[in-house]
Amino acid sequence: MFSQKLAIFLFSVFLITGSATPSVFAQNETPQAGSGAVSSGGIDHPGSWYPGENLKIGDYFQYRTCHAEYKDCTDFLFSFWIEKDVIANNEEKTRIQVLVEDGNKIVKGFMNVGKIAPEPTGGSDNISPYRSVYKSSIVWLSSFATADTELSGKGPKKFSQPSWGKIANIGGEQVSPIGVQKISIASGEFDTIVIGWKSGGITSHIWVVDEFPFPVKASTWVQVTENVPPQEYRFELLDYKENVVENPFVDFEDTEQQQADAGCRKTTIGEDGKKIVKNTNTNSMTVTVKYGPEKPKIGCEMEWIIHFKEKHGDEMWKGQVHYDILMVDIIDGSTHKTHSAANDEGRDHFWSASGQVHRYWLLQGEPGLQTFALMVYGVSPEFVAPSEGAGFFTFDIDLQSATPVSDSLETLTPTTEPEPSIPGWIKNNAGWWAQGLIDDGSFVSGIQWLISNDVINIPPTEQATDSGSNTIPDWIKNNAGWWSNGLIPDEAFVSGLQWLISNGIMKIS
Repeated sequence: MFSQKLAIFLFSVFLITGSATPSVFAQNETPQAGSGAVSSGGIDHPGSWYPGENLKIGDYFQYRTCHAEYKDCTDFLFSFWIEKDVIANNEEKTRIQVLVEDGNKIVKGFMNVGKIAPEPTGGSDNISPYRSVYKSSIVWLSSFATADTELSGKGPKKFSQPSWGKIANIGGEQVSPIGVQKISIASGEFDTIVIGWKSGGITSHIWVVDEFPFPVKASTWVQVTENVPPQEYRFELLDYKENVVENPFVDFEDTEQQQADAGCRKTTIGEDGKKIVKNTNTNSMTVTVKYGPEKPKIGCEMEWIIHFKEKHGDEMWKGQVHYDILMVDIIDGSTHKTHSAANDEGRDHFWSASGQVHRYWLLQGEPGLQTFALMVYGVSPEFVAPSEGAGFFTFDIDLQSATPVSDSLETLTPTTEPEPSIPGWIKNNAGWWAQGLIDDGSFVSGIQWLISNDVINIPPTEQATDSGSNTIPDWIKNNAGWWSNGLIPDEAFVSGLQWLISNGIMKIS
């Protein structure tokens, strides 16, 4: 475990006169930043720090974190293990394996981070939104302090410096060491140096420990000119281990892989979605709900975009909304909850600071026409019980089962064609074919076998009895190459396969 030092309780603050006056903080008192002429900080502690200090192979960290730009600062667990050094883009980087536990979703991936500052410079696409949160919260102080001792304005920052830099916005305040504090968090009790600045009249805090790679705690606020500032990000170190030699995430199963194995296909709202605009039953606000796909499959993720607005002005956002998305039964005129999007993520309900929501829900329940409710519990700051603005409205969605169930509403009503399902590894074959590394006959016979044995699922296609020609058009091969590089969706590649079947070049038994 890293050392818990900082046995000091004195610090210096600069007054308007510029003189330094010692002051004593109680160990449990959180320092507050000054503003304007008294915003300079600096403490009497002989040391310096930067994100990544003493970071080494085998370190393991687990944080609970959130950011305003990801689901309105909804908490998730972000665990990462420092695996090894790698060469990426002709530069030496550090490879970090990542596990995200986001409600009921588990995401595994990796990221490469720099040596001068442990900021992500690439990695697996599936952790992109979480990688962005890590960069904008846990390693945010690398904007001011880095390992680079040669570049002017960078390098490790001394705790005695009056300022580490300035927030890069209009009226931005100085970021400074403002005091010391002993804190107790989930991973232990630590003597910390507190880095702080003013945000909309409230002090934002980041707690660091000298010689430890990352801050152990933070609570920061969005810079606003009026009203109560919303949380920008917060995090807390839950666990830390050294000398971990094996990947600690091997026994976790990625939720996205589970969905892919179940035949789920990622569909954006723009491709196949539905829009609803309604007032709540109490007329407290107007809500726009967009969801997709229009006929979602049970066991697959459903995408939601929700906008809360004032009832008399559709251009005026309604913020600080406590809400949930529910599946309900209506019995004798009363609404009874059967499933909750928030509960399925292990949360009591959701909260939106901005009134603009983008989230996903892994659907459960029974197939057929089901009633959903957009439930608004009211309007108030995040941790304050709302006293006004409550209301709801309902709407119906036709749910599809993962496997069609006889005598269900789904089998009795018309449905869209089956969604194509193509394992990702087939992209390699398509790319090799497009590059001429596989001849036409080998590629066609291989795809033909995969379709016949249900490895690839495509919509039913009428077959020609005789091709008349075995020539494959260039556009099909071009499509295969573009698809292998992720430039066109699955449907475009599937259309080429359907053309080969309908023209008798590919025979499916």
